[in-house]
Amino acid sequence: MSAGDVFERGAVDLIERRELSERLAKGRPLRVKFGMDPSSPDLHVGHAVPLFKLRALQDAGHVIVLIVGDSTAMVGDPSGRNKLRPQLSREEVERNLGTYVAQVSRVLDMSKTEVHRNSEWFDAMRFEDVLRLASRMTVARMLERDTFETRMAAKEPIGIHEFLYPLMQGWDSVQIKCDVELGGTDQLFNLLVGRALQEQAGQPGQICLTLPLINGLDGRKMSKSYGNSIGITESAESMFGKVMSITDEAMGTWFRLLTNVPQAEIDALLAGSLRDAKARLGVEIASFFHGRDTARGALDAFNRQFRDKQVPDDVPEVTYPGPWPAAGVPLANLLRDLELCASSSEARRLISQGGVKLDGVVANDPMQLINKPATPLLIQAGKRKYARLIG
Repeated sequence: MSAGDVFERGAVDLIERRELSERLAKGRPLRVKFGMDPSSPDLHVGHAVPLFKLRALQDAGHVIVLIVGDSTAMVGDPSGRNKLRPQLSREEVERNLGTYVAQVSRVLDMSKTEVHRNSEWFDAMRFEDVLRLASRMTVARMLERDTFETRMAAKEPIGIHEFLYPLMQGWDSVQIKCDVELGGTDQLFNLLVGRALQEQAGQPGQICLTLPLINGLDGRKMSKSYGNSIGITESAESMFGKVMSITDEAMGTWFRLLTNVPQAEIDALLAGSLRDAKARLGVEIASFFHGRDTARGALDAFNRQFRDKQVPDDVPEVTYPGPWPAAGVPLANLLRDLELCASSSEARRLISQGGVKLDGVVANDPMQLINKPATPLLIQAGKRKYARLIG
């Protein structure tokens, strides 16, 4: 893969390609910036899309500059938002920061990564500095942002502080003198602001590279709150099993954005058995976080469980969390109480769909009373959740 191809793979916007080629032709490592606001404590593979790109660029010899947005997180990125985002306190930001760098280190080589908190420069600003920064952008230009236009049309409130966010992100680029900034497609406006601020400051404007956002397992935006995400700290077995549940149509995008498999090989995989292609995708993703041997073990366990119809070797033994009612526990409530389902209503839906088995037999009645078992009772809820109830 050529130097330019590493940047091009999976890219949606690349502004400007000519400038990128000129900088690469000089033979020096480029400074590639990526900003992360610690607005939540956990990362999923949707967040890992740009991290995978950064790792590929890092392996190609470029300098990755990670901006931990402890100041910008207190403002809140308005990208893609149709409502005012709640502002985080410094304490909330610090709590989330506790896990961020540790999780990022599962993808990037942190010994070769330059890390800055943007409070390094924003905390040192005086009010006149803030005013000077605000004067670099007009309200008319700011309102060109599509999310602001949409919210104005819908008469949704826009906080003045939200106008500061693109300027703050752009000022990060000036401070670290970056060559390329990476972000999702929803970040293009912010990236272009950074390019403009650098030019105003007498620096070469950064190249703006955007990557698509991937959806979750159910086709909606990937979010832990939707229950459709794959956390980057999950086990290899969980990662692999969840990848096997994505739609066939999503595989091409996931291969390009979350693996280093060459495009010709991706095309060949997708032209053959889609199940085999999905298994390869699951192994590639799990291997990155857990190693090839562990990922292959997850594949073997999955095949035993689903293809070969075997029960996993590591089914957890559980006990009922409390005294057993004399009349027994309704099955839907039992699944909820054992945390095999998030709620009794979810358990009822799963039972009605034939997704619950007791000792290998499909259970059809959510009100079926389950008494304390004399011998261990094997419970299967859905495709991947097992428990052996021992009392």
